[in-house]
Amino acid sequence: MEPTVGKPGFLRNILIRLLLFGVFIVVIRFAYVITIAGETCKIGDFCFFSSPEKINVAVAVTGSDSGTGALSVRSSSELSSPEHHTSKDWINGVQFYSSVFQNLIAAGYLSPETKALCVDTPTGRDVFALKEIGVVDSVGISKKAMKPLVKSGVGHKIPFGNNSFDFVFSGDGGLERSVKGFEFAKEIARTLKPEGFAVFHVKAKDDYSYNSFVDLFKFCCKVIKFNDIQGFDESMPEIREIVVKKIGYGNIDSDMNLNKKCSVAGYKQELVKNAEELIEEEPLKPWITLKKNVKNIKYASSMVDISFKSRYVYVDVGARSYGSSIGSWFKKQYPKQNKTFDVYAIEADKHFHQEYVMKKGVTLLPYAAWVRNESLVFEINNDPGDKKTEKVGRGMGRIQPLDSQGGGGGGVDTIQGFDFAEWLKHTVTMNDFVVMKMDVEGTEFDLIPRLFETGAICLVDEIFLECHYNRWQRCCPGQRSPKYEKTYDQCLQLFNSLRQSGVLVHQWF
Repeated sequence: MEPTVGKPGFLRNILIRLLLFGVFIVVIRFAYVITIAGETCKIGDFCFFSSPEKINVAVAVTGSDSGTGALSVRSSSELSSPEHHTSKDWINGVQFYSSVFQNLIAAGYLSPETKALCVDTPTGRDVFALKEIGVVDSVGISKKAMKPLVKSGVGHKIPFGNNSFDFVFSGDGGLERSVKGFEFAKEIARTLKPEGFAVFHVKAKDDYSYNSFVDLFKFCCKVIKFNDIQGFDESMPEIREIVVKKIGYGNIDSDMNLNKKCSVAGYKQELVKNAEELIEEEPLKPWITLKKNVKNIKYASSMVDISFKSRYVYVDVGARSYGSSIGSWFKKQYPKQNKTFDVYAIEADKHFHQEYVMKKGVTLLPYAAWVRNESLVFEINNDPGDKKTEKVGRGMGRIQPLDSQGGGGGGVDTIQGFDFAEWLKHTVTMNDFVVMKMDVEGTEFDLIPRLFETGAICLVDEIFLECHYNRWQRCCPGQRSPKYEKTYDQCLQLFNSLRQSGVLVHQWF
């Protein structure tokens, strides 16, 4: 009799069916977790096993100076990457920043033990590069979080405590793009440890912008080095890399003595060399010359990058109506580099005050700009040859000391004058970008010397000055206006003295 073989076959069928059932259960679990829960195996109620959130693994890193591979320890959660991490732009960016950071390690500004922060990094490429070369205690912030590399936060309000980081990096022109550059700088200084380093990648490479950057961080940091490098994409083909070291944290205005005369900074004086030429010969028709001259003006903001300023300010001294120059010229024609300017309108004539009530972004000072705080006589003086005043139906106002007598055929009022130079010194700082237009009916011969006397002239980056003289009248050929005693030559001397002192001033008619 042959031995029976049915029993082993039966057991084999049972085992196969159990195995298939187990595979089926695993597939169902996996499908549920991925498609329904949107998770990996982290749901304790449905996982057959639990795993630690982070598994430290050693990853080989190439590209070191020695040419050999190095081991970088990173967690499993940090190695999980979104799909765009495989894109060409992502890879190029990571390779670029890896090279940058390795150079900084070689120079002693960064080390594997460093606690690092990358500011305003929407992609997190710089954070990934830091971790890849072994700086594992690194994190980034951006308006939109991208875990695990980037947390939610903005450069002008960093969500970390004081003195938290040994190293702070701002790439992709983050400081330049920030609408709150001064707050951005202060926050980096606040979160950086004493003796720590901050590195910035910026586009601007002119002397004005570089010195503005130095001034912006003067309250806390010292520039250690800067160099120009090639970028990795079209948005920043050329990059200026600036390294600063935190040496303290003081008052940003502590170096500004408000009672001391000053000399205009050399980098501002360089602008004068590139300015349009002054009109040496007295124009017979200055009202026509103005239109032509506006086209020739070389604005400061068209010659240099003004990104590294704490605030942007336009002061219109003798503003008259809003449409006279603020609305018609500054708002529409002045190149602002997408910066928002705080506008101050200084106008003593109460006839125009009500108009400014509804103007947003404009602060009206309803007084007369003067050399001291005192009451003054304000007189409306109509010039028969001045078509500009005829068009608006209102003569130009002139101020005189209180004991002076009127006599120009217009209304006379008593108004309050204020020390314009002192007001300017308490309103703006050396780190602000300040543009001024001055049309004060002859008072410029008092105000400009006062600006030099007090040192307030150093706070101004650019002046548009209308100098008033006994010019030819429209109405009466061969006759000069009796309103002003100064001559065109005296006005030209005033312009030349300003430019020789390093002040970028333009003729305004």
